[in-house]
Amino acid sequence: MKFLDEAKIFVRSGRGGAGAVSFRREKFIEYGGPDGGDGGRGGDVVLEAVENLNTLIDFRYQQHFKAEVGMHGMGRNRTGRSGNSITIKVPVGTQILAEDRETLIVDMIEPGQTYLLCKGGDGGRGNAHFKSSTNQAPRRSEEGWPAEEMWVWLRLKLIADAGLVGLPNAGKSTFLAASSHARPKIADYPFTTLHPQLGVVEVDEQEFVLADIPGLIEGASEGKGIGTRFLGHIERCEVLLHLIDCTEEDPVGVYHTVRDELENYADILIDKPEVVALNKADSLLPEMVEEQREILEKGIGKKVFVVSGVTGQGVTDVHRELRRHMIEQRRLRAGLGREEEEFQP
Repeated sequence: MKFLDEAKIFVRSGRGGAGAVSFRREKFIEYGGPDGGDGGRGGDVVLEAVENLNTLIDFRYQQHFKAEVGMHGMGRNRTGRSGNSITIKVPVGTQILAEDRETLIVDMIEPGQTYLLCKGGDGGRGNAHFKSSTNQAPRRSEEGWPAEEMWVWLRLKLIADAGLVGLPNAGKSTFLAASSHARPKIADYPFTTLHPQLGVVEVDEQEFVLADIPGLIEGASEGKGIGTRFLGHIERCEVLLHLIDCTEEDPVGVYHTVRDELENYADILIDKPEVVALNKADSLLPEMVEEQREILEKGIGKKVFVVSGVTGQGVTDVHRELRRHMIEQRRLRAGLGREEEEFQP
């Protein structure tokens, strides 16, 4: 299955059916009154977030979604049939944006969440509604209400608890494969990961979702390499895991390169909790790895873990540290929620 995280679609609800102009025509009834029925209501366009999707590839082959129109009213006070609504299923984590690609309409973040995107038009009234003592044979009816239509952008941001960042070929895919049952492409050249990958990590009988995105290079925010196109997939993560190849000559410089690109993309990423790890510990002698770790810790002022996706060294320790940050973030959000409730007027 191909991965697609952006798509543009056209949606239109159904217009309402027109009311009817009709009069009773029955035997032995000399003066038949008006009996024109109302028009049927047009169908709605509804969005629904579902769990079993993780790509927008279906919208590459179908871009137009139109609900059914309402039928016209008929004589004998018969109301026209309402048009059928349509439901567009999107992956959990999909944002619906206006045509300008900036105005957020709705964020579909909960499984089963629904949103009425375009409301169907109401049916027009038939001439039976307009009879009165002074106008007993009205020849007036209403047209149905028009449909709503728009072009919208769908932008998928994967739902993950933790995100992997780093330069290309930093060993992120190998780490993801060692952490979960995910099987991303692994090779000894940069940019082997061309689209985000998800894996479920189990640690201490607890599970969380880890996301791997294509590597960043200097100037990614300006479009170099794959650019920052996939950074949106880690915006929802509670913690970031920054992997650095321990064979780099300047690990401190590498760290700041990636951090600068994150900051240029969005402040929300730079403010997230971060776990830093030197990867590929199996590539150097233990004393050389320790020397690199000390240099990096001194240069960035943070604790640095040593891991190897090939041998599994330090992987569980990193998982536990990620889990600890997740618990802290959830407790912080829960505490803020209680404070907001207490201060509500």
